[in-house]
Amino acid sequence: MRVIVWLVEGTWPACVDAVREHAPRATEVVLLHVSEPGVAGLAHGAFAGLLGRGHRERDPEVLLEGLGASSAVQLLDAAAERLGRPCERLERAGRAERQVVAAADGADLLVLARDGDRARLGPHSLGPAGRFVVDHAPCPVLLVWPESAPDVTTLPPPPPHHP
Repeated sequence: MRVIVWLVEGTWPACVDAVREHAPRATEVVLLHVSEPGVAGLAHGAFAGLLGRGHRERDPEVLLEGLGASSAVQLLDAAAERLGRPCERLERAGRAERQVVAAADGADLLVLARDGDRARLGPHSLGPAGRFVVDHAPCPVLLVWPESAPDVTTLPPPPPHHP
């Protein structure tokens, strides 16, 4: 059994805990982190626009790329430690939702956390990226709440009954 675990800052512990609780010990676990491109490029563009292109040593793009890579490694390390068993660590760059779907190709299970409104039950508990992944995943999906699930009283009211 191959399980892909999508790690996102702030919600990843719930995903790792779900694998520890629900996946057999012999499961092949892949911890996946996706870095979104563009933030460093935006910083570079702003810097270049303000100070010109001749100051590469002070360009924030280089610093932000390094910080992003370091942060991803730290997150993957923390998740592997929390998992407490052998696993593969996979870092990808690109549109997160598309990278996650691509990584799940051939997997037996994809684990991800809700990324929308977590104060109430319902479809808004999935943000755009999570909704895309759930709708397009090429394998079964285990969708977890990053913290305790809201009470069932938070369900939206039923639609009006028309006779």
